[in-house]
Amino acid sequence: MKRIYLDLIAAAPVVPEVLDEMRPFLETHFGNPQSLHSDGQVAAEAVDAARERVAALIGADPGEVIFTASGTEANNLAVKGLAQGQKAKGKHIVVSAIEHSSVLNAVKTLERSGFQSTLVPVDGDGRVDPAEVVRALRPETILVSVMTANSEVGTVEPIEEIVRAVRAASSGVLIHTDAVAAAGHIPLDVNALGVDALSLSGNVFSGPKGIAALFLKKGRKLVPQIEGGVQEGGRRGGSENVAAIVGMGAAARLAAASMIERSARMTVFRDRLFDGLIRSVERVRPTGSRTSRLPYHASVCVEFVEGEAMLLGLDFKGIAASSFSACTSKSLKVSHVLLAMGLDHALAQGSLIFSLIDTTTPGDIDQVLEVFPSVIKRLRDMSPLYTDYLKESGR
Repeated sequence: MKRIYLDLIAAAPVVPEVLDEMRPFLETHFGNPQSLHSDGQVAAEAVDAARERVAALIGADPGEVIFTASGTEANNLAVKGLAQGQKAKGKHIVVSAIEHSSVLNAVKTLERSGFQSTLVPVDGDGRVDPAEVVRALRPETILVSVMTANSEVGTVEPIEEIVRAVRAASSGVLIHTDAVAAAGHIPLDVNALGVDALSLSGNVFSGPKGIAALFLKKGRKLVPQIEGGVQEGGRRGGSENVAAIVGMGAAARLAAASMIERSARMTVFRDRLFDGLIRSVERVRPTGSRTSRLPYHASVCVEFVEGEAMLLGLDFKGIAASSFSACTSKSLKVSHVLLAMGLDHALAQGSLIFSLIDTTTPGDIDQVLEVFPSVIKRLRDMSPLYTDYLKESGR
């Protein structure tokens, strides 16, 4: 039985071209970029080249790219580092209610040292209203953080509109966007967006795990969160993971070159899967926007069953999917994103996410749609809630 992997938001396979570029820096070019000898300089040049490629993916200057070990670290560095760097101007932060836990928890940590925050609500599609962001601003607001796209429901946020609205309402407020789910899949230009900081992660666009980056606009003050060295311009200490950095650079180059074709293809597959899931089983509710959505992302909530049970049932049939954020999927909690969108706890427990990878085929989609109804039927047959629903509907 062929395994079908549809969990890009957790991890993507590293493509052969990326592995080929990484391999020498694991085997022969193992020097430290901070060393003055020639082995170190080979590594330093490789890091510089990768930085240029990552910068090109998002329209940044290479000097504005800080490598980190994960998207979570990039978000922490942005939120904590920017807030601490601006605290003389104020201590108020505005974030959306559907941010990744790495943003929300970073804000909670800051609150323990005297900062305050305001959560901006979202609509039923998970969309942030720019007017709500402006309404949350205060004279002491120093930072706004709203993600580019949500990995749980696929909605792409109106970041350009949010930035314009914030800039028009208040000067001096810094704006960060978590673009981990979006970078490499939809066009991003930090200058067009107008943001001060942007997080992205290599493993979401076929690079290796353990490497990510933070774009930081020139001139923005940032307090380092990992101290101890001069690496990354003194903004993030620690020996560089050269092979992973090279891999992220290679993946960024490939993603930029194939983005238009790949996104168009993924959108067709996504819509086919989306529509098929809804048609094949009753009481399946799509989540997120259908019109402003990541091209690789299809998410639903299935009534009367739990997400974990669906994942196990699908996995038994050879299909890998997810229920919600990879950082919380083992916590057995209800998604804060779905609750913020107005779903009740019972429905939110039935979250199911399919996120397509580059090698997904029409046959993979057909296989999922063939298996899905039987998995749901088996679980619903064991559900007292479904039995009650059938009785109430006279069936």
